[in-house]
Amino acid sequence: MPLSVCKALRCTGLVLAAVLVIGGCSRAGEHAGPGSGRPDGTGGEKGAGASAPAVPYDVTPLLKPAKKYYGVAVDGAPFSMGPVDAYTKMTGKRPNLIEYYAAWGDGFDATGVRNAWAGGALTLMSWEPFAVSLADVAAGKHDTYLREYATAVRKLNLPVVIDFADEMNGNWEKWGTRHATPRQYVAAWRHLHDTFAEVGAANVIWAWSPNVVDPMPGVRLAPYYPGDAYVDWVGLVGYFAGAGATSFDAVFGRSTKEIRTFTRKPMLLVETAAEPGRRRDADVRHLFAGVTGDDDLIGFVWFNYDKRADWRLEADPPALERFRRLAADGRFGFDVRKPR
Repeated sequence: MPLSVCKALRCTGLVLAAVLVIGGCSRAGEHAGPGSGRPDGTGGEKGAGASAPAVPYDVTPLLKPAKKYYGVAVDGAPFSMGPVDAYTKMTGKRPNLIEYYAAWGDGFDATGVRNAWAGGALTLMSWEPFAVSLADVAAGKHDTYLREYATAVRKLNLPVVIDFADEMNGNWEKWGTRHATPRQYVAAWRHLHDTFAEVGAANVIWAWSPNVVDPMPGVRLAPYYPGDAYVDWVGLVGYFAGAGATSFDAVFGRSTKEIRTFTRKPMLLVETAAEPGRRRDADVRHLFAGVTGDDDLIGFVWFNYDKRADWRLEADPPALERFRRLAADGRFGFDVRKPR
């Protein structure tokens, strides 16, 4: 959609003023595809082994590595790595963080996680509870599914990033401000985390991911924060879009300042891109400069989809060329299998 407000405008019909920097179109079914988890459970525990390994994978070296994550969300990956190969050729550098979108009820895409890992990349799953309420998740009404899922993650025993119910501070999501209270959100998150811990799935990196605050300035983030014991990364969703998004600070500054009042966890731009148009070249420069200029920012994920707006880098050759030059910086990208 124009102005990057995929979720907000699609779900609310509102035209937001100021910095329109809302997340990139993760609506039920729109992200579904070869890269998504499978409702029938294929890609789940198959081939994962008959029993859980004795020692869970230690994700600690991946939490704040010396170099930055260079990530992408691209249709079909990581279930298929063909789109990642194409993106690598286009941008001149192989992504080491691959995001995909899964609905609550999908099976765990172990095949995709293995594919990404074999290519030196970590998988980030945005888990979207479209069909259930957060209150029911917190109350344990979906524990059979949840425990099966957590067990599949544990059996695979490769690092996985889970971003559950992102953009909870917006009114455009089915788990957002119109449908759930901060207390319900926190209870659901903690129950999810505790269930994974109970089955021994310590190979998960937990990314708590609000939308940047500008579209909903009256919604405070602290009440939605599950606590440092339940979060490894803070993942911000924000786009360079709208008249006010003229700098990195204009897009992310207010949000990062607010977040730093209650946590010092490493931050990742879990979903970002720049609106098509004459300003995209400058926006790409702002993105790279902003991430390299902040030691607490561990990287970004570029949303390379044509969804309501064409966020794909290939749609703008001059901006793509700028992106290629900046991505060549040795501070971006590393083999996640050798993070030190």
